[in-house]
Amino acid sequence: MKPTSKTNNKLILMLTLIGLSACSSQYTVSTNLDKGNFQTYFSHAQVKIFQDESEFPGRYKLIGLVEGEDCQAKSHHALPDKIAARTEARRQAAQQQANAIIFSGCALIDDDQANKQCNATLVCYGIAYQVEPLKKIN
Repeated sequence: MKPTSKTNNKLILMLTLIGLSACSSQYTVSTNLDKGNFQTYFSHAQVKIFQDESEFPGRYKLIGLVEGEDCQAKSHHALPDKIAARTEARRQAAQQQANAIIFSGCALIDDDQANKQCNATLVCYGIAYQVEPLKKIN
């Protein structure tokens, strides 16, 4: 191997490494992952669904009424989803420090005149409670 060929190889290697390191320092990632998003995204999981008050394991306190809705924005979009509407109601219950909910029903509002943003809206209504867990006896 000639000395100039060895020098050229070293020069190419150095330039490649410098180029790679320059690119990596200017690369930034922006995401919506922050503590606040995680707390609100998973907040509904803290609220358990019950059929009626007789299922509560301990004492309870009524917190208030909540509702959640899901919207069909355009006629070619999917119909409003009951699970999404109930999840939104559970999220509202969690914001009010509730840990239980009893759904009283859902209503589909077609051709929503009150809300011009939606072609159809599904609204689910519930009652939010704060339920004390049963104390274990040793």
